[in-house]
Amino acid sequence: MKKYTPFFAVALLLLSLSSFGQVTSPIKINAELRKTTEQLVDETHLITEERKEQLIELGDFLIEQRTTSKATKVLFVCTHNSRRSHISDTWFQYGLVYYGISGYQSFSGGLEATAFNPNAIGALERAGFSVAFDKKIVNPVVSVSPGHYPVWQKQSKVYTHATNPKQGFIAVMVCSDADQSCPVVDGAVGRFALPYDDPRHFDGTPSQDLKYDETVAQIGRDFLFLTSYMKQKLIVAEERTAGEK
Repeated sequence: MKKYTPFFAVALLLLSLSSFGQVTSPIKINAELRKTTEQLVDETHLITEERKEQLIELGDFLIEQRTTSKATKVLFVCTHNSRRSHISDTWFQYGLVYYGISGYQSFSGGLEATAFNPNAIGALERAGFSVAFDKKIVNPVVSVSPGHYPVWQKQSKVYTHATNPKQGFIAVMVCSDADQSCPVVDGAVGRFALPYDDPRHFDGTPSQDLKYDETVAQIGRDFLFLTSYMKQKLIVAEERTAGEK
């Protein structure tokens, strides 16, 4: 069994550096999101050992697939592209920025298109993300940001949509239905299952906001762990390369 070595302090020192040692554009993280981030990083112990192994396996593959000539693409897939895939996409993009990791692009899609669910959007806002969209549009483009920059545009779409990668990407299935319905994702060089329970079952109940917040926290905790692990691997690889010169 692989073990994860926390390196949060080291990562913070290297936050302003990309994985190639180049200075990245500084970002201003919303105070509430920074608070949420620190809390989730401190809650690594809440991630099961089984899930840690799954995240480490994904992290190793992401590092192996990383190239210097073009970005490695990751596609998060769930059934409706309304909740879990958008939340996963958001936290992965944020984790990359937070830990100063370059060379990756993140996308999301579903087996069908619906809309980015307002309850999921609200939970991301409560976690500290800045969110903006036109509530009058049925399937709006939702702008999500950790502060003022970067701004990620998200809209519900099928995973084969023209804006999503067609070849050489890594597919991450974040719901069991999508995982079972798509045993093979055409064009993917790797396929990983990281299912999360669907909070939609609590829509319209007294527990609605609590369950959505729990889902956002769980996914955030996982993807901060993943990107932290990736950063550690990149630091070790750079130190090894520097030592060989």
